[in-house]
Amino acid sequence: MGQGERLNHPIVEESFAIIDREIGNHSLKTWEYAIARRVIHTTADFEYLNLLKFSSGAIDSGIACLRAQVPIVTDVGMVKQGITTMLTKTFNNIAIAAVERVAVADVGKTRTQTGMLQCFDKYPQGIYVIGNAPTALLALCDRITQSNLKPGLIIGAPVGFVSVVESKEALKRLDVPKIWVEGRKGGSPVAAAILNALLVLAWENFSATSDQGPKTRGTRGDKAENLGIFPSYPVTNA
Repeated sequence: MGQGERLNHPIVEESFAIIDREIGNHSLKTWEYAIARRVIHTTADFEYLNLLKFSSGAIDSGIACLRAQVPIVTDVGMVKQGITTMLTKTFNNIAIAAVERVAVADVGKTRTQTGMLQCFDKYPQGIYVIGNAPTALLALCDRITQSNLKPGLIIGAPVGFVSVVESKEALKRLDVPKIWVEGRKGGSPVAAAILNALLVLAWENFSATSDQGPKTRGTRGDKAENLGIFPSYPVTNA
């Protein structure tokens, strides 16, 4: 599949048309709306039109990172599974589930927290996608504050009642590129939908003659180093 070609199935496009008609006028920017629409398609919940928030430059940063093939770190396997198909059709970034990195958690932490911190220490400029574990998002925010390093993008969409709002508030305070869901809503499908929408935007709006990235589907580990933006990352399973 060449860059610029459509990634969405015709049924998805038909669903998008229905969503467009039901929403009508809105205040989101074009690419913000593309992300919100995919989340609405995933959840059948139109409230996400108002719950999704974007920091200045977050979408541009996320797209640049995807094209540079930086690693993507998810909190849990379900988010990773939700983005794998779209990744293989596009830039083929390495995807790592933090919880799968460790067999035993550090003292006082969950496995997801422990894995998330290990991933950040290894891939500080990666894309971080949290759809399940607010404790992992809180740990990530704390480590960023302590280290003063900035990831390429954080997607904060944990769901639930315990520490969820607090984790999103911690994310909002960080001066990093970020996309998040206000309040208690979110979840792994929502987080995956946000990342998948970014992949579609990055792929379909990328010139086939551009010298900023591969002309065809990505080969893991080659672009980030070649661009001189990010360090070289190992291509073995993390």
